[in-house]
Amino acid sequence: MTPTPIAVVGPTASGKSALGLGLAESLNGEVVNVDSMQLYRGMDIGTAKLPVSQRRGIPHHQLDVLDVTEKASVARYQREAIRDVEDILARGKTPILVGGSMLYVQSLIDDWQFPPTDPTVRARLEAELADIGIDAMHKRLRQVDPQAANKIEDKDPRRTVRALEVIELTGQPFQASQPPKDAAPRWGTRILGLKTEAEWLNPRIQQRTQEMFTSGFIEEVEYLKTQGLKAQSTAGLAIGYAQVLNYLDPHGDIQTVEEACELTTVATRRYVRRQRSWFKRDPRTTWLDAREDTLPLALDLLG
Repeated sequence: MTPTPIAVVGPTASGKSALGLGLAESLNGEVVNVDSMQLYRGMDIGTAKLPVSQRRGIPHHQLDVLDVTEKASVARYQREAIRDVEDILARGKTPILVGGSMLYVQSLIDDWQFPPTDPTVRARLEAELADIGIDAMHKRLRQVDPQAANKIEDKDPRRTVRALEVIELTGQPFQASQPPKDAAPRWGTRILGLKTEAEWLNPRIQQRTQEMFTSGFIEEVEYLKTQGLKAQSTAGLAIGYAQVLNYLDPHGDIQTVEEACELTTVATRRYVRRQRSWFKRDPRTTWLDAREDTLPLALDLLG
């Protein structure tokens, strides 16, 4: 019988990597990364990428597949990750899909046909973004599609422009291009979510961020700059990397490492609120209390 993929989703710092590794070890599985920033080579400390030495010999897919100069694409990820999952299944192993990048999770477990793109429209919108700024562009999005504006960060230029592009090309709200949440998951995937409360998760976020900055994060970003990492690029907008790039910029607003660390913590907590809201809306998810020992709970649920 063909194994059933298992997706482990939830907020940053909730313990997804540990549970995914445990499931892969218990179920003869291989891990497929679903974190958009872990796709990038060299972005290790700031993304909490599991070092090879801690992967217990379990194969991991969709890690370190992009240079920091490349633009991550959900559509490209979908094609390549589907191929990985189906190869794992063909070898009789269990794909364990682990990550918290919301659109990437949805692209993998849902039959999502991506809306059209038009280079001319995209270029015009990006020129307007450069002219009037992200605040004005996000305000425009709120006027034409309030639901999309509520789900897209008001300081996220890439997704704001993409939403406006889709709306212009299709004449429909941005969310209309996404699959319904009650559709059967691709491959019959079982979705496990790690449920967290702010009182428990916030100290973990703060501790993890502080450990990043004491474990060579600044040096990692300095090296990646020599490899082409720039502010306002896809990789350069990642939480933590954006703050450190600003700190390293002589003209940046962030003056101290402590300030960069604090702003990274704040941005992570904001992102976690979005993750929590997004994943909570999916009725197909079975929730596990992240404060517990989640592996035996998960194995019991999976039978």
